[in-house]
Amino acid sequence: MLSFLDKLVAWVLTGFLAILTIFFNMYLLLINQRNYRKSAKHRLNPADFIITAISLASISLQVLTYLWQTLDVIDTVCRISLAGAILLVLIFSVKFIIFWSTAFLTFYYGTKLVVEPVHCYTRIQEAIVKHVHTALAVIVVSGFANCVPLLSVLTYYNGTTSGLSDCGSIMPTDMTGLAYVFYYVIISDIVPGIIMVKCSISISYHLAKHLLDMKASSNGAHGPKLGTQMRVIKMTLSLVVVFVIFVIVDIFTQMTVVLMRQNTLALTILFASIYTTVSALVLVYGKKSYWKELIASYNLFLDEYPCLSSMKVEEVKTEPHEHSHGH
Repeated sequence: MLSFLDKLVAWVLTGFLAILTIFFNMYLLLINQRNYRKSAKHRLNPADFIITAISLASISLQVLTYLWQTLDVIDTVCRISLAGAILLVLIFSVKFIIFWSTAFLTFYYGTKLVVEPVHCYTRIQEAIVKHVHTALAVIVVSGFANCVPLLSVLTYYNGTTSGLSDCGSIMPTDMTGLAYVFYYVIISDIVPGIIMVKCSISISYHLAKHLLDMKASSNGAHGPKLGTQMRVIKMTLSLVVVFVIFVIVDIFTQMTVVLMRQNTLALTILFASIYTTVSALVLVYGKKSYWKELIASYNLFLDEYPCLSSMKVEEVKTEPHEHSHGH
């Protein structure tokens, strides 16, 4: 069980993580907005469009998680527990949107990096990738459609005598409620996880095959192309690793809430905050031009304060043939 002090620590940590997440995601949004304004057709390439959607959802999630943690710490007697329950449903909806959008991003990179022989599955892949905007709209609508029924599962009152219960926690009282929570975990955590792992395996296989082919030809003609692809591959695989670790922790904490009736919901919310922060950092690092610009801005800021010059980071050297991925 979590004590009041544990909840207070989770609240402070969520606030700190919110600052980092909002910073990285605002940076991604501003860069993508600049790319949008610069492009001749005033259009974002599909990868940037998906990243923009993930950034907007991540910022929303951080604001909602911080509000919920604030409510959880302040409202100990559950006076406004319905507000807590509604916030919780919104958090689960936005989390669903982030997970599926991230799975969609790995799926997109999988189709772009891995050339497969044409068959029924690849035709479906192509059709989905051609309609990125529609697919994301479906993800957003599904997020809310799958999570709003959770309101019928949530308990709005302090059911325990210990006074440590979370006011709007997920406590199904019957088999229908329990079945719904299991359905939610499968649809929001496990299914996008399977998609991401499948894509990462095909990307890893493609990379290994490509490296073996290069070794066999030993002329290194594909060097620059692999150099630009390599960063995207690293980013995609890092996103998958971060996601899989988070899903394991998330399922475990949700089970402690639902099955063991513990007040560990604050931990579930905290882990969601950690996930959005780490994935935002991975997305920024994944695009060399973005990372280079961020480091340059950071060093420029430190130039204003000579006493902080020891904190400077070495700038990334631009490679020849460097170009943005995702086109």
